[in-house]
This record gives sequence, structure tokens and C-alpha cells, in this order.
Amino acid sequence: MPGRITWDQVGEREYETGVDHGVLYKPDNTGAYTKGYAWNGLTTVTESPSGADSNKQYADNLVYVDLQSAEEFAATVEAFTYPVEFEECDGTASPEAGVSVGQQTRVPFGLSYRTRLGNDLQGTDHGYKLHLVYGLKAAPSEKAYTTVNDSPEALSFSWECSSTGVEVGTINGKEYKPTSILTVNSTKVDAATLADLEDLLYGAAGTEPELPSPADVIALFAAVPAP
Repeated sequence: MPGRITWDQVGEREYETGVDHGVLYKPDNTGAYTKGYAWNGLTTVTESPSGADSNKQYADNLVYVDLQSAEEFAATVEAFTYPVEFEECDGTASPEAGVSVGQQTRVPFGLSYRTRLGNDLQGTDHGYKLHLVYGLKAAPSEKAYTTVNDSPEALSFSWECSSTGVEVGTINGKEYKPTSILTVNSTKVDAATLADLEDLLYGAAGTEPELPSPADVIALFAAVPAP
């Protein structure tokens, strides 16, 4: 029944924090992300959408139409280390074991990571979001090597990544634009289907980890009702 708005009710003080469960995915020769590798030491993923700028067109001394520019997605990935399989994505080739050659062709990649959802009752056990990112390409990045001193710090790596969206297609009669990122909220989807998705993302007995396409992820959840 309609009523007056209330704020900060018990169980509704929600927040998002942390980043973990990072996985790197490499594409095969068809562009499908069929192999995944654990990304240990992931510290920060900064999502940086851009575009969608207003471009007003005038006629008859007034705004006739307000057009928006295309929206793009980029990200900054920071970590203490990275899987060896990421070296190709960072423009490094290894012609011989233990020998690395930089400034080579950079291979695109996909990425998944998890952020925690919290509230005032359950803390960070409330739930989590899975972030699935497609079509990333890392730009060259700085690496600052410093002398060991009385306040030593581990070397931190950082990559600025651009992206190219992948097709989503038509779902329930609606055409969706290509996208670079898909997010799944554990508190709003069927738990068993979420577990099936995680088996795909992280691998299971006899199966390699893979990054399913946005259309495949949506189809997975479309088959079951939301809780």
C-alpha cells in the first residue's frame, strides 16, 4: 500500500566493497574466451565508462533535438602480480624459457572479478556481484623500481585498458547494443543457476574455466524465475 517514504530501515543500509576472485580469460581463434587463469594479487579494478555526451542541435531558435554520443568502457587494473598468461596481453613474448621480449603485439583479453555486497544486518556476507568484462586491451604502463629502505613496499602494477564491446543480441523482443561489461547480483538471481555460472567462470571437474558471452549468461538466467 502506498505510503510515506522512509529511510535507512533495518536491512536496507546496503553498500559494496572489496575485489577478489579475479580471473583472466584468453580468446581462441574464434574470439571465444575458452580458457581462464586465476589472477592472484588483484588490488583494484576501476571501471571508467565515458561518452554519452550531450550534443544539442538547434533550429527555430530552440533545441530541436539532443543527441548523445556513443558510450565507451575502459578500466584500470591494479595488482601486485599477474598470471604468466597475461604477459602476451601486456606486449611481452618469450622466445626462450626465462627470456622476455617487450613491445610485442598485445593480445586482447576478458576479465571477471567479484565485489562484496553488505548491509547493516549481515555485513559483507549479504551477497556479491560478479563483474564480467569483455574485449579489453591493455596499454603500456609504468613500472617504478625503488630501492629497499626502512619502509619497503611491494611493486604494484597498473594497466589502463580500453575495450571493444561484444554482441548481446535481441532478448524478449528488445534489441540490445553491444556491451563490454555484464554484472550479476547474487541477491537477485536463482542460487542454483548462479552456481552453474560460477562453474563456467571458475571451472569444474573435467571442464576448463571460460567466460560465456553476455547472451549466454542472460539465457542461463532466463530459464529460471528470479527468487
